[in-house]
Amino acid sequence: MQYFRDRIVELHFFVISMYFEPQYSSARIMLTKFYTVETITDDTFDRYASISEAECLANSLERWAPDKDMDTQPDYLKFVFKLILDVFKDFEGQVGSEGRSYSVKGTIEEFRRLVKSNLDLAKWAQIAHVPSFEDYMEVGEVEITMYATMAGTLIGMGHIATKEAYEWLKSRPKLIQSLSVNGRLMNDMAGFEDDMSRGYVTTGVNCYMKQYGVTKSEAFKKLHQMRVDNDKIVNEELLTTKDVPKRVLKEAINCARMTSVAYGYGEGLTHPEGKIKDYIFSLYIDLIRL
Repeated sequence: MQYFRDRIVELHFFVISMYFEPQYSSARIMLTKFYTVETITDDTFDRYASISEAECLANSLERWAPDKDMDTQPDYLKFVFKLILDVFKDFEGQVGSEGRSYSVKGTIEEFRRLVKSNLDLAKWAQIAHVPSFEDYMEVGEVEITMYATMAGTLIGMGHIATKEAYEWLKSRPKLIQSLSVNGRLMNDMAGFEDDMSRGYVTTGVNCYMKQYGVTKSEAFKKLHQMRVDNDKIVNEELLTTKDVPKRVLKEAINCARMTSVAYGYGEGLTHPEGKIKDYIFSLYIDLIRL
């Protein structure tokens, strides 16, 4: 499908930032597949599908079975739906025998929430709707994939990914919420010019500018301060959270680091040329000088 971003190498690079240790080799393969599904889903809702097609896909994923209208949909949409189901079926085959089917179930739940947020943003973008900043962030902090990515990351981590870890994630802890908000703001600030140039006005920066009548520069300054304030919450939560293993908290921070690399120099996944390309060459290609 030509509209999919061909980013397997970039996605694996980001997977390495989650866990590089030898014992997580299988987990890295699983997470690369999950990142691929997330990316294809985002591209489908954000840049390609009509609203009726997006609704059909979202309804099918909510039911985890084909919508009544799926048979009449374009082949690409059927392919996307089947791909998603096949990937999760593969995950179930790998961890079900270990008694950890709950990890797949928990990830599916988060993925459904992600899909709903994709659809909500697609509907807003279709009519060039600029909601209040608060309404946008309520949807946008889910759409940035932090919750779903955390769930997908844990699937391959064996005994560390306990039922309690998934319940903790489901409870919307302040740590993940703060990291999600920061990720959303970084993404929107990095991609603001590109989004506006293609007529995509439903972004956090634009919502803030419209609601408060401020310039882009003023909005950036305010959103940056929000990120600083959220960093303080993150530090506090890292010190006080006792409900899950420290390794789970480490994965949350690794996810935030990945986001910082992805959006620290622009929209790194959409436009990997430059810093991301340099990092990839450094990690995979360039020889280590002794």
